[in-house]
Amino acid sequence: MELDNSSLPAHLQETARLYLAPLARPWHNGDQTAPTSPWEVAIRDGGVIRRMVLTLPVLRDWSARQSETIQARIGDLIRRFAEPRTRTLHLDLSSPVLMGIVNATPDSFSDGGVYGDAAAAIEHGRRMVDAGARILDIGGESTRPGATPVAAEEEMRRVLPVIQGLQDLRRQTPRIALSIDTWHAPVMRAAVGIGIDIINDVSALTNNPESLSVAAGSDTDIVLMHMQGEPPTMNRAPSYVDVSLDVFDYLDARIDACISAGVDRRRLIVDPGIGFGKRGPENLTVLREIALFQGLGCPVLLGASRKGFGDKTQALAPRDRLPTSLAAAMIALTRGVQIVRVHDVAETRQALDIWRQIDGTAR
Repeated sequence: MELDNSSLPAHLQETARLYLAPLARPWHNGDQTAPTSPWEVAIRDGGVIRRMVLTLPVLRDWSARQSETIQARIGDLIRRFAEPRTRTLHLDLSSPVLMGIVNATPDSFSDGGVYGDAAAAIEHGRRMVDAGARILDIGGESTRPGATPVAAEEEMRRVLPVIQGLQDLRRQTPRIALSIDTWHAPVMRAAVGIGIDIINDVSALTNNPESLSVAAGSDTDIVLMHMQGEPPTMNRAPSYVDVSLDVFDYLDARIDACISAGVDRRRLIVDPGIGFGKRGPENLTVLREIALFQGLGCPVLLGASRKGFGDKTQALAPRDRLPTSLAAAMIALTRGVQIVRVHDVAETRQALDIWRQIDGTAR
């Protein structure tokens, strides 16, 4: 439904924050005038949040009567949605990519202990690539709710042999990228030293004072994830004014911090952090509104695999949540997500392939 200008506030303060989310899939073709479908516009102004639906022509007409600061903010958001998301430093994102999860841990929520041996983890990674994964995300510390922290030395003992063992696979298959899932700077530094392609940090490079400098000084892509609190306690009582807008603002600030440290925005990927300081209703809201995060100007990663959403799925064992995982992945794809992080690569690849055929984007 298109609203006229009278539905919008006549004047915004300079400090107001605006947010855009397309109700159709983001177009990312470089054309800033093409879309005519409705958009949701959210405005945070003086503690008041307004949400409305309108089209870009209406938004632009209203914007012309606002301050230069507000006009620039709207222009930046529209430009970010229009910019192609075809690649990062190490990833071809011309079509959606699957990130396979390789847990070299004894206590991960879904498959802890199954691949704790390096040889088993390496073989698991090879099978994931054969099934269609283009990224292998290797982790040595569980960050599930209530997880016990692991010393960096123990984490390195778990993950470095796996990374080294997968180097031959990456050389044989140049399209494959290796990711280190860690929030510890020493582990990042060691992984960079043996040839990792992506640093995936659940704390968005805030857990360790050296993390930002390690990441900035590397040639890796960087996943910045939102997490409220820390794993041992993060899901006891999370609190938000508006979960999606709060997560957006946090990630926006972390992107700015990375750019200030010398990181090219084209190296950055954002993850709204399903399940990290978010319980059932918050997770569903973030997933429903995930197109909002394309306004950050970076590729978006979804990690919802085998997670519960506060409904009947919460009572299921993680391995029994494949239908939930596939539903979340398909919703994310229709909203423009570029990377889906999964345990069940073969099944998700099958769903992705049929989605591409139905969507007309098969390649």
